Amino acid sequence: MTKMKADIGVYGLGTMGSALALNLAESGFQVAVTNRETDWIATFMQKAGPLAEQLTPANTLEEFVAALKTPRTILFMIPSGAPMDAMIDAVLPLLEKGDTIIDGGNADFHDTRRRFKRLADTGAHFVGMGVSGGEQGARHGPSMMVGGTAHSWQQLKPMAEAIAAKYNGAPCVAHLGPDGAGHFVKTVHNGIEYADMQMIAEVYGILRDGAGWEAPRIGALFEEWQNGPLESYLIEVSAAALQTMDADTGLPVVDMILDRAGQKGTGRWTLIEALKMGQSANTIEAAVGARGWSSEKPVREVAQTILTAGTVQSDVPDAAELEKALLAARILAHAQGFRILAAASEEFDWALDLARISEIWRAGCIIRSALLDDFAQAFRDELPMGHLILSPAIAAMLADAIPALRRVVMAGAGLGTPLPALSSALAWYDSMRHARGTANLIQAQRDFFGAHGFARTDQDGKFHADWPTLASEQA
Repeated sequence: MTKMKADIGVYGLGTMGSALALNLAESGFQVAVTNRETDWIATFMQKAGPLAEQLTPANTLEEFVAALKTPRTILFMIPSGAPMDAMIDAVLPLLEKGDTIIDGGNADFHDTRRRFKRLADTGAHFVGMGVSGGEQGARHGPSMMVGGTAHSWQQLKPMAEAIAAKYNGAPCVAHLGPDGAGHFVKTVHNGIEYADMQMIAEVYGILRDGAGWEAPRIGALFEEWQNGPLESYLIEVSAAALQTMDADTGLPVVDMILDRAGQKGTGRWTLIEALKMGQSANTIEAAVGARGWSSEKPVREVAQTILTAGTVQSDVPDAAELEKALLAARILAHAQGFRILAAASEEFDWALDLARISEIWRAGCIIRSALLDDFAQAFRDELPMGHLILSPAIAAMLADAIPALRRVVMAGAGLGTPLPALSSALAWYDSMRHARGTANLIQAQRDFFGAHGFARTDQDGKFHADWPTLASEQA
């Protein structure tokens, strides 16, 4: 018996591609599957079990494309960069007007914009779709951020909503705008993820090194925090990881892990794009920097024998203060991320719906947390200057939590415990709440040595001062 033509094709049967293909099949869709290394296909079909009935394997690209209903929808789960460009070259001659190519990888949104433009005159459509949630999310319900044409979204929407994570029954997927909008939102999601992970690690560090707590005790505290305003996937993961014991040594697994963190680049991309648009992302920058410093393990081991701490008497904050401090810093990191999204929306004419983005992050994705409901509501209400921290509800949460963040940062400085992300969050908050900052002196310095000019507080226009000649500048 001949199988029906497939509703969607999934090319790439690695961890994420396999999980998404099975999710689609389990949701009742017929799915064509293939892979560059064709020997993976039979293994995947065997592991699919009863779901194999919903799958149509293909050994060649031509067979794969021919197995799809028209207009075709093809999801590529392959490495970003050159492999995606090569795949477009290979598949485009096999497609027809109205067919849609979806890049579901962690692509640079500039590449997505370029590919979108390339396909615009072919009659085919290009979609950049950010997928968050890891393997388990992809298999049972990810959060997905879609960028592309309205036509391609109408094709994809029924399948995307069926497989997406659900929050109170609402699917955590949305069409966010054209070309690179989906991939950019996913990039910023990952930047916030970097900051959140680093802040949690810093709280772990001050309890471990400042208070002498063992990993399981810290994990138990994090588990308690799951019942409060810090409820989130990353706190849940951290609590479980800290309380897991190593079978070989009987010690906590986390104590057996080398303190050198990897990164795949999305946090750095967030930072680069923020700087290009003149936005602050110092919490994300601190997290990216901390991962870089972690890679210098040999240097740190030598430095520990040479550099003195110069600590001052400080008490470790109690658990309640640490909880509030982390809450404040998490709010500030998200606020920076949303500010970057707002700037990009204006820069690229995307009309991003920040409330909707908050909503699709509430389930399925790595940064899902109880706070996202508060953020979504703040964006739907009247928001002064379009800035999350100026929302009356969010400002009230910060007013309650900032004193704890200030005490934790002070304690970290006194104890010599590094808190790069927590302290960056506080520095940004203090900068933003000062109507009069110190950049006037910087402008004076620039005009003094470079005649760059400056604006005055009492007159319009550009001015240059008659600065004195320094003794060091005289012949």
